[in-house]
Amino acid sequence: MKSLINHFKTSPIPTWINIVQILLTMIVIQQTYQFYFDIDAVSSSGITTEGIPNKNLIYEFAGRTGTMAVISILIMLSQDVKLFIIMFVMNVFREGQETIIDPLYPLANAPVDPTTDLILHIIIVAIEIMALLKLINIFKAKN
Repeated sequence: MKSLINHFKTSPIPTWINIVQILLTMIVIQQTYQFYFDIDAVSSSGITTEGIPNKNLIYEFAGRTGTMAVISILIMLSQDVKLFIIMFVMNVFREGQETIIDPLYPLANAPVDPTTDLILHIIIVAIEIMALLKLINIFKAKN
């Protein structure tokens, strides 16, 4: 554990970027858990969970989301700037799509109204873009 903490202390990745990525990864892990193990929560959000085709889509979403979480954890452990750039490109595209999709098609139990959801997503994407640009600058400075 001590060596892991030292690894983060000597990393070229700024702490704020690691914190942002930890938060994003926690959200993705929660989504994965919900779609695999809390199907009642999925149903209460308005998503149809009955039938083979719907279950197929739900579990494929869970599998892909879980894969993103595992890869994000491995990249965070590596503290490799190039891999962080790839991860943040993935984050920006994923969250960018959610910026459009979530307000247009809100879940039945969405915690906020569509306008607030749009504003929150724009803020999150802006933070991710700032992190991506910082990572690119770190990479360019090293090479």
